[in-house]
Amino acid sequence: MEDHSVCSTEVPAGNKASFRETSLSGHESQVPRFYHMNCIINFLCFSSEVLEAIENVIQDVLKSLAQKKAPVLTVANRSDWRNIEFKDSVGLQMTPRCATKQIRSDCPRSAPKFALMLKILSMIYKMVQSNTYATKRDIYYSDTLLFGSQSVVDDIINDISCMLKIPRRSLHILSTTKGFVAGNLSYTEEDGTKVNCTCGATAVAVPSNVQGIKNLISHAKFMLIVEKDATFQRLLDDDFCNKLSPCIMITGRGIPDLNTRLLVRKLWDTFQIPVFTLMDADPHGVEIMCIYKYGSVSMSFEAHHLTVPSIKWLGLLPSDLERLNIRKDALIPFTKQDQNKLASIQKRPYIACQPMWKKELEIMAASKLKAEIQVLTSLSSDYLSRVYLPNKLQFGGWL
Repeated sequence: MEDHSVCSTEVPAGNKASFRETSLSGHESQVPRFYHMNCIINFLCFSSEVLEAIENVIQDVLKSLAQKKAPVLTVANRSDWRNIEFKDSVGLQMTPRCATKQIRSDCPRSAPKFALMLKILSMIYKMVQSNTYATKRDIYYSDTLLFGSQSVVDDIINDISCMLKIPRRSLHILSTTKGFVAGNLSYTEEDGTKVNCTCGATAVAVPSNVQGIKNLISHAKFMLIVEKDATFQRLLDDDFCNKLSPCIMITGRGIPDLNTRLLVRKLWDTFQIPVFTLMDADPHGVEIMCIYKYGSVSMSFEAHHLTVPSIKWLGLLPSDLERLNIRKDALIPFTKQDQNKLASIQKRPYIACQPMWKKELEIMAASKLKAEIQVLTSLSSDYLSRVYLPNKLQFGGWL
């Protein structure tokens, strides 16, 4: 597969229009018939906007060809921190006037990506027209030789979403879900399937179309985001959701996928309950927590739909390790990669407005030691669910 790197020229972009707002479903159990008609009308109107946006791109290409000029596609440079601004109420978001790069059709390095972007735009157009959906993997496997790798498809889809200023899910492209949810929550999926996430030995997969779920019902007092699947499953086995007070637990099983982040945001918007995170006391865990709370650079153009700035760091705090007298031989020495990751996090704009977080990161940096949540089993097998979390939640041990 040819190199898909971009021949880019930095040019100032015009004012970026804000993303179209996606309305959240309410709790009504009985929906009037006219509501369904309005939904259909809204869908048709928005679909026409998506189709029109794609048609405008193609018209620009044809116009360039008619003028005997090489067509180009202009996209925001999503990986450049200079294009990012931090707002405490939103997180990391793309600046209104950001530098862009051109995907040129006459440059050997970017021509393949130019062609692939037109190919995927064509696929999106057909799906919106026919009201059908596909996952990113569906698109990749439709022609693996053409696309070369899944990462190429993922990057192009995000560029298209950013270029059109339309959320990815509205392009009829769904993400493959890897997250799980459990606890005091029930909802109805878009096809009418009723889902009950009542805490038990097994969890429910995060829906692939979070935008389509409705009739959300919960009496949860808080939401707990758990970094790792093993810890999540252990809490399920210990019946944590019901022992302390009703809650909702979610795991993205490491770095969260888009659907898991969308669900966390939707649940927070709907129920307005406290949201806590339970992560390993290491740079990777902090990074994941920051993605949930403040977002990521690459998806900053969708920050308003993905971030939950009110998220609190419940644990595992670096200061907890000394407070709980965790044995040093149970801790893990930093690698060079850990040191670089932590140094990068400490320089980020949101750390400056989180003095308590900054202090915890300094403790981690000074010790050059990290710990997984499982280190608490050195105190007792059920210490996490029986002592650590109840005490933290009862006495406000979060940052």
